[in-house]
Amino acid sequence: MSADGAGGGAQVKSAVRTVELLEFFAGRPGMHSLAAVQEAVGYPKSSLYMLLRTLVELGWVETDATGTRYGIGVRALLVGTSYVDGDEVVAAARPALDRLSDDTAETVHLARLDGTDVVHLATRPSQHHLRPFTRVGRRLPAHSTALGKALLSTHDDEQVRSLLPGTLPALTEHTITDREQLIEELHRIRDQGFAVDREENTLGLRCFGTAVPYRTPARDAVSCSVPVARLTPAHEQTVKDALLDARDRLILATRRL
Repeated sequence: MSADGAGGGAQVKSAVRTVELLEFFAGRPGMHSLAAVQEAVGYPKSSLYMLLRTLVELGWVETDATGTRYGIGVRALLVGTSYVDGDEVVAAARPALDRLSDDTAETVHLARLDGTDVVHLATRPSQHHLRPFTRVGRRLPAHSTALGKALLSTHDDEQVRSLLPGTLPALTEHTITDREQLIEELHRIRDQGFAVDREENTLGLRCFGTAVPYRTPARDAVSCSVPVARLTPAHEQTVKDALLDARDRLILATRRL
């Protein structure tokens, strides 16, 4: 291999390590010691220290007052915000999300499938005091959410099998943990046009979601979350009707994207 080729390989390795390190901090809020980071990522301690110091100088990583513990920096927030601010789907979806929020008075999400997870791109909080925690950038397992199941239903069975492991992690006692059982539910979701999270992600919370098929398979979905204590049959029907109306509005809004 030539020197240029070796150098190129070294640069790619450094870039991969940088991204993996930032993803480590993004997935583990708070501050972490060098030893804890090294144990998690497995890089040589000396090169890890130099990489961390570089990222601190550039603002991607921050340290505590002692300079010995590390966490995600403000630059990561700026980049994440710019992704959402510049996304055409998020911009096009705003009127439909506002309408869905007004029609249901419940918490509304727009999310995107990312591997085996869904990531919240936009939210509208419930107008009630009792409401679920929500924030842009929150990442949840697709198999345990209405958003994720709605999106997975736009893939065929073999695609789902290749994407998900045979045994899925349980977030609550209601989470579907068997891939084949999940695939059976995805068939029902395709028929009815929406998915339901029956306290599979958070106890006491039911969520209804539907994919926005401006591309196939879909990558974005919209949902409405309702505490079980507030979910009467009449309110459930209102939520379902409003959700499907929002989907139709989103299809029109994203038609030219």
